[in-house]
Amino acid sequence: MTALTVWRYDTPFGAEAAAVRLKRLEERKVLTVHDAITIAWMPQAQEPVIGHLKHPTAASAGKGSVLGGLVGMLVLAPVAGAALGAGVASVSARLRKSGIDEEFVEELGAQLTPGSSALLVLSSDGDLDEVRPAMERELQRGDVVLLHAELSADAPAAIVEAMDELRRDESPPGA
Repeated sequence: MTALTVWRYDTPFGAEAAAVRLKRLEERKVLTVHDAITIAWMPQAQEPVIGHLKHPTAASAGKGSVLGGLVGMLVLAPVAGAALGAGVASVSARLRKSGIDEEFVEELGAQLTPGSSALLVLSSDGDLDEVRPAMERELQRGDVVLLHAELSADAPAAIVEAMDELRRDESPPGA
């Protein structure tokens, strides 16, 4: 089964260490990574810096990183008041076919804040019971939040389709 796991840290540099742990897990064949990105958001920055660790699914889809697109949809969504709810609802509606529900989108959007970092991993064949021990120290310290969603088999294609819909909706008429 395909899964989306988010390792969110309280500092802008925590995701870099998580990327090293992810590589070790992949080398041990604990999971198969299809797409992985880091997000580092410096405290005073207007938006985060997104780093692509691995995204072969993007090549097969002919688009940019699936997870980069997901984060782009969330970062581009409005960030205040009623507009935030409308933005989350819009992104959630676009992702319905992927298996990512509105609650997950809301939580992910709430977690991506200035001063934090995150590692997003689209994987399969993973065993959360095997992955979790790699993060126990951080979980015990309380400086990481782990989000996990089981996705539909066609989740990467559904996310790409949602990105395409968003681009079409944002394009000026006649473009």
